[in-house]
Amino acid sequence: MHSHYPWKLTKHLIKKLSGKPDPFWALYDFEQHIHPETLHRHEELLLWAEESLARAEDFESEENYRRSTDPIVQQGYHLKKQTVAAFRDKLAQNTNVRLLIQVPDPSVSPGGFSLLSNFAESFTFIGIPVYSLGLKDDIRKAMETFAPTVLLVTDHEKFRDSIDWDSVDTYRLGHSLTVGLSARLEEEEYGNSPLTPRLAWAKEHGVDFYFSYRDEEYIHTRKEYRQYFDRGYQILTIPFGANPLHYYPVPSIARDINYSMLASGMRVKGDTYTSLAKVAVTRYPGFIDGIGWQHVKKFNFTKDRDRYIYARSKIGLNFHLPEQREWACEVNERTHQLAMCGVPQILDAPKLLSKLYSEDSLFSCHTGKEFLSHFEHILEDPSYGQRRALKAQREAFERHTTFHRAESFINQLTSNVL
Repeated sequence: MHSHYPWKLTKHLIKKLSGKPDPFWALYDFEQHIHPETLHRHEELLLWAEESLARAEDFESEENYRRSTDPIVQQGYHLKKQTVAAFRDKLAQNTNVRLLIQVPDPSVSPGGFSLLSNFAESFTFIGIPVYSLGLKDDIRKAMETFAPTVLLVTDHEKFRDSIDWDSVDTYRLGHSLTVGLSARLEEEEYGNSPLTPRLAWAKEHGVDFYFSYRDEEYIHTRKEYRQYFDRGYQILTIPFGANPLHYYPVPSIARDINYSMLASGMRVKGDTYTSLAKVAVTRYPGFIDGIGWQHVKKFNFTKDRDRYIYARSKIGLNFHLPEQREWACEVNERTHQLAMCGVPQILDAPKLLSKLYSEDSLFSCHTGKEFLSHFEHILEDPSYGQRRALKAQREAFERHTTFHRAESFINQLTSNVL
């Protein structure tokens, strides 16, 4: 049923005997228990989603939305229309901000591309001119043609070192340019370098402020951020959200996939996958896609395709990083994306969740028994999941779109930095 890795099994047994943890094993164990039909139908379902997206005008016609009797489709359609109308060009006349945003290619960083491209698109939508700068793009040419007033860069060597800072300095001799870096702690599990030398580099290169995707209260209560404030920096917040231009329910599609799990096969999440979802994915076929899974031979990131997979999904599975469960810092983008698409969502227990969504809008679980109970209840009685999905969808559209995040960021920027 699955490919096997004898050398990894041997390595695991050696580590087990020596008492050392093996981060690979939990993920490997989870993969070996995925229902065979999930693996067999993977390419078929991906092809269907791609072909359906190519016919989006047919599926997403006004007539199909009007005809739909699905409460999730009906509500999502009206909420999207209201949200789009409320935010279109909302800040176009209120600010002179022109954003130059560094956006990586999805082949370099799928998560970074998803996050930053959604924000770039949302800034543009609310009326803020944006230029998306690839890691290999010529920043001198971009500045000459676009004339930015604000530059946003990720504070990681791969991103920061791709910028020609001499050209930035030259541009600043004749233009006003405010530079912001992402605030990243060395303690966080993303391979960050020590913070003190990064802050010294920022001072040397004229960085004006920092921004973070984390919750504002978390930033001001976690002592490790004190170094930023002690050096006189502001940290603006722009938490994760979902982009209404890409994530919304699609009509005229039957919900015939038991579950979808659009997530990377990450070793750091292996224990969570196994402890919560292993029984469910063993018993029931579904759809799993993302970087790092054995059965995903070639991963292509396509935002719009996701809503077609979600439209067929009875349940959406969602799991967080250990730090997101340990600290009330953030929930991932997927939390909001599933909610806006109207998929009943079963997830783990990130600490910030209760601050963002009502308790009865999602299915947050601490144990595998609890997870399986919700999972099978939704499959047996779709109305059980639909009630919560409707509430989560409304809350996501009303509070957690990338439009909300973009507007808030611009207001913070103009009030506290510019």
